[in-house]
Amino acid sequence: QLQLVESGGGLVQPGGSLRLSCVASGFTLDYYAIGWFRQAPGKEREGVSCISNGGGDTNYADSVKGRFTISRDNAKNTVYLQMNSLKPEDTAVYYCAAVYFGIAIVQAICSPGEYDYWGQGTQVTVSS
Repeated sequence: QLQLVESGGGLVQPGGSLRLSCVASGFTLDYYAIGWFRQAPGKEREGVSCISNGGGDTNYADSVKGRFTISRDNAKNTVYLQMNSLKPEDTAVYYCAAVYFGIAIVQAICSPGEYDYWGQGTQVTVSS
């Protein structure tokens, strides 16, 4: 089965940094757009950052622009989310997700309903 596994979450102080990793198994990451999403208690799941299957297009939520960076290493079947200048409002469970586009050239999409395969999530807590 297709599987995505996130890691790298933890507790950090405001202004700190974390790097999340998402490792895919059961499929070749090259053909999939990948998104990072988060869900805080009592809130809807929201898109954080997404990257197209070819890696040529990225998308960031306004709340994280300039602070977060998404990247992919297809040789390792891994997608990363580098998070800098973390704020308490970034506290949430972070999920990676994938949707198949093959070799089609597409723009990055970042709506939860568009993604088919999801990881189990990793907790990020930003607190003093």
